[in-house]
Amino acid sequence: MNSNHNHQHGGKSSELIVDTEAVLELLDITPGQCILDAGCGNGYMTKLFSELTGSEGKVYAVDTHEDSIENLKSDLDSDNTEVHLASITEKLPIEDASVDLVYISNVFHGFTDGQISSFKKETSRILKPSGRLAVLEFKKEDTGFGPALNIRYTPEELEDAVGIKAETCSAAGSYNYLSIFRF
Repeated sequence: MNSNHNHQHGGKSSELIVDTEAVLELLDITPGQCILDAGCGNGYMTKLFSELTGSEGKVYAVDTHEDSIENLKSDLDSDNTEVHLASITEKLPIEDASVDLVYISNVFHGFTDGQISSFKKETSRILKPSGRLAVLEFKKEDTGFGPALNIRYTPEELEDAVGIKAETCSAAGSYNYLSIFRF
């Protein structure tokens, strides 16, 4: 499907189009959890994850857009969060089987087939056996903005790409849906 395209988000944030309250309710984050915000952008979700996991929790934020990472580092006031210029499609500085939740928002559609394979390998490596993967994506319909329709995924196409059936799939605002997988 998305085998040979080059999609760049340029550090844009989904903050204004995502129903953050609905997403947080679906994610059911508790104090002490370890969360990876992969493709964190401006870090608005990273900051919420940091608050919700508390001092006993741990949050990792990664993005490939250097300005986003530098801005988040200078803006962050949290002892439980590490920020890295990195990609979930490569080996991250995170211990094996240490993460409760990998959250990726409006990024998956930009992956090539090779990156999807690397993403699944790295996600499987860092997730705890009971861990979850939450993928927020644009609905596959014309929204007048966002990625091209031909690189968007329906929830069923996303399940095929991830390789497992989602535990849940729900609307996350007018333009997005959230699928949650358990490996």
